[in-house]
Amino acid sequence: MTHHPHVHGIVPGGGIAPDGKTWVACRPGFFLPVRVLSRLFRRRFLEQLQRLHEAGQLRFFGEHAHLVDAGAFKTWLAPLRRCEWVVYAKRPFAGPQAVLAYLSRYTHRVAISNGRLLAMDEHGITFRWKDYRAKGSTRHKAMTLAPEEFMRRFLLHVLPAAFHRIRHYGLLANGSRRDNLALARELLCVAPPSLDESADEPSAMPVPTFICAHCGHAMVVLHVLSRDCSIRAPPVC
Repeated sequence: MTHHPHVHGIVPGGGIAPDGKTWVACRPGFFLPVRVLSRLFRRRFLEQLQRLHEAGQLRFFGEHAHLVDAGAFKTWLAPLRRCEWVVYAKRPFAGPQAVLAYLSRYTHRVAISNGRLLAMDEHGITFRWKDYRAKGSTRHKAMTLAPEEFMRRFLLHVLPAAFHRIRHYGLLANGSRRDNLALARELLCVAPPSLDESADEPSAMPVPTFICAHCGHAMVVLHVLSRDCSIRAPPVC
């Protein structure tokens, strides 16, 4: 739950030519030079930080309050221009479907699930965490934090106002997604996905999604109250 800003990106191995008549694929076994990409990202990121500082849009507190000064901020940025920035770019091992399934779970979850919370008492809040540097059974550990520190770490994962968690560009840009995908399928000679008619039919019984805290089995929904229905009065004896 520490502050770990990073970006995931899914990029197709090709694109539509400017004339819209052919599909331009990347070379087999090669997509992007990772070293060039990491240094380009480093330069663009630091340049934007410098612009924000010059425009007075950055705020500093505590031990970083001295960075308000332009000279101190420039000195602080200097080592970041020389160190290597990490960019991991590889072909998905299990295919695009596995990557999309992983990211869908990754981007739509909270910072910590209720199942990882172990205790809340006078000592603080205790929860499970995974130490990826450890091996075997010692990988899963427990940590206890003071309530204010726990809330501070949790709020690091709350998005600022008007911040979009997922953005689409290029082929998947909102304004032209439908036309671009149709043209890409035509150029690649790929049939559009068939719609599953059964998916539109409402199921007779909702799928159980709640787990019993005592036995661990899925709870079964016996009755669903609609929003506009009136509450039934108790029986008259």
